[in-house]
Amino acid sequence: MTLFITGLYASLTALLIIALAYRVVKFRRLNAVGIGNGDNKDLALAVRVHGNLVENAPIVLILLAVAETHNMPEYLLHCFGSLWVFARLIHAIGLTQGKGGYHWGRFWGVLLTWIILLSLAVSNIGFFLGF
Repeated sequence: MTLFITGLYASLTALLIIALAYRVVKFRRLNAVGIGNGDNKDLALAVRVHGNLVENAPIVLILLAVAETHNMPEYLLHCFGSLWVFARLIHAIGLTQGKGGYHWGRFWGVLLTWIILLSLAVSNIGFFLGF
């Protein structure tokens, strides 16, 4: 089976990872910091924004791929995939604009990410159990 839909959302996630990694590199060059964050709050925040995406992406994309191999309806795969990309975008914006504190984008980005994780996990377990 070819994972066309998962491939689309994995590719969009990769583009977001590259964009956020570029921000880290930009702050590193601006502040002449090669390793760590040099106690620079903006760099530390950029590293966390990037890291949070990288920490969550593998499991979501694995769960999406498994759901696709189980023939989850395409419209649901696209719902999960597009919601995933949206959640991670608003999380990155919210975490950045909120400077690590509360921001509606950070809150909703995390909540939507957890909902996607839980929904895909339950769906895949349900498939395993024959539901």
